[in-house]
Amino acid sequence: MKLHPVIALKPAGADIPARDFQVGGVAPFSATDYPGKLAAVLFVQGCPWRCGYCHNPHLQPRPSESPLAWPQVLDFLKRRRGLLDAVVFSGGEPTIDPALPEAIAAVRELGFAIGLHSGGIYPRRLAEVLPLLDWIGLDIKAPFDLYEKITGAPDSGRQARQCAEAVLASGVAHEFRTTVHASLLSEPELLDLAHTLAQMGARNYALQVFRKQGCASDELNAAARSGYPSMQLVDQVSALFPAFTLRRD
Repeated sequence: MKLHPVIALKPAGADIPARDFQVGGVAPFSATDYPGKLAAVLFVQGCPWRCGYCHNPHLQPRPSESPLAWPQVLDFLKRRRGLLDAVVFSGGEPTIDPALPEAIAAVRELGFAIGLHSGGIYPRRLAEVLPLLDWIGLDIKAPFDLYEKITGAPDSGRQARQCAEAVLASGVAHEFRTTVHASLLSEPELLDLAHTLAQMGARNYALQVFRKQGCASDELNAAARSGYPSMQLVDQVSALFPAFTLRRD
């Protein structure tokens, strides 16, 4: 998930009482988080996985109260009507928050298209919100049998596969994407993953080359190297999907 500058909103508990939905930050304008639309991004607080390349580690903890007041976030979005096309719920992991369906409904009432960035952690919760979405970007972190190497969480590959299957069955416009680092995934593993996703029916796939910005892992930052993935591998993966994107920056 991408790191963005965050606007200054008052903390929860200032002038407007906090509600259950926990927002850790807001990016007021993005041209890259929802394909073809100008969007605001809401960063939901909390994530149980500990991926070494995470660009938003400050969003991993799940505090007892929301860092930002949800009513004030809604007031901000009301003022953006006519300026933005969409609102994207990102994180952290947005499906960690049980108030996500209610929050999506409130934002949709303002007239925005709804996007979601998810790591694929909670299959049941994701299935519940899929009918409320216009687009979803789902992180696919590794071949499903290698997930624990990335997330540090047992059984995470099963959860991720179920989420991917739910997205494909829903018919919601999607992008599956994988962050790649030579120390975490070999090129044969990446190719195996791409074949698996293509066989599952994925039509839009992206490889995102690891970036140091926001990453707290000295080991991964030191081991990042150019030339990975190779263009031969990129060409092989690209041929498997109707739509493919390589992101190096």
